[in-house]
Amino acid sequence: MPRASLEIGGEAPTDVVEGVLPRRRIGVLLRIAALPVIFAILFFALDGAATLAALGQADIGLVLIALTIVQLQFLLSALRWRFTAQRLGLPLPFRRALSEYYVAGFLNQTLPGGVAGDAARAYRNRAADANGRLGWRASLRSVVLERAAGQIAFFSVAIAGLAAWPFLVPTSAPDGVEALVAAPIVVLFVLSAIIALVAARAPRIIRSAFAELGPDLRRAFLDHGAWWRQAGMSLAIVGGYVAVFAVCGAALGSPIPAMGWFTVIPMVLLAMVLPVSIGGWGVREGAAVALFPLVAVDASTALAIAILYGIVNLVGALPGLALVVRRRTKPLVQRSLAGAPQP
Repeated sequence: MPRASLEIGGEAPTDVVEGVLPRRRIGVLLRIAALPVIFAILFFALDGAATLAALGQADIGLVLIALTIVQLQFLLSALRWRFTAQRLGLPLPFRRALSEYYVAGFLNQTLPGGVAGDAARAYRNRAADANGRLGWRASLRSVVLERAAGQIAFFSVAIAGLAAWPFLVPTSAPDGVEALVAAPIVVLFVLSAIIALVAARAPRIIRSAFAELGPDLRRAFLDHGAWWRQAGMSLAIVGGYVAVFAVCGAALGSPIPAMGWFTVIPMVLLAMVLPVSIGGWGVREGAAVALFPLVAVDASTALAIAILYGIVNLVGALPGLALVVRRRTKPLVQRSLAGAPQP
């Protein structure tokens, strides 16, 4: 496999694609192959022509507003990561945090699993210790805790929406929605038990890494009022996800009722968390088709809204691709200039 450096700043060499792409290519190929099948089924089962017509008539002004919200999400996410990293003693300039987050966002939307970009930014931002050796622990923990803050806020909103469902939506929630919300919580408890077991019986180097987790959690989320800053930024980011969906509905001439903002949209977004697709494509559309009719949005329009949401987020992350291309071409230009005859 050809190597591709995605280094955005610093001196450490990176072979990101080699490091983050899955080794089991069959699973990746299956996910890629499943996308056209899923969309073919959805278009065949619904009015595919109406979906395409709705997309073709999208209000460009509202689409631009949705794109602007996506950029604000990147800004807030970079601020949250910078805040978390600084709480752990890892210096992270905002400009670097923002550029790295754009790259991570683009990779997460275009590579399977949804975490490749986070692994890449943790690797690229390794910090040097007192002896000048590059260490990955602080960088990795800053990324993990920053993402954890976002997931906690997201699942809090999803749980609140599920609790409010009987009071806001006249139709009861479909079977399986409760399991969709509960599954990640169960996984969290299982992982916590595994971590506790590993921390007690693992080799010393692993035990020391886990021993640092508790103090890091306290510094990142509790000390000096960190919790309200983490909560404020994370809830604003989750609100941005919901707002983009709502604006996409308005752009297609089918505004999503306010009751759907707090109930259905978080459930559709929750389906995207499942690591069974690339960038949530297919899963998001299927969930939208199943859930949006419960708040008086027909299935064909729901499919169009979900597709537009995916397009808006992908276009919003394109600065990450531009940064990757710029970093890869800059050394070529420098070598070319170095070899040019001097006047």
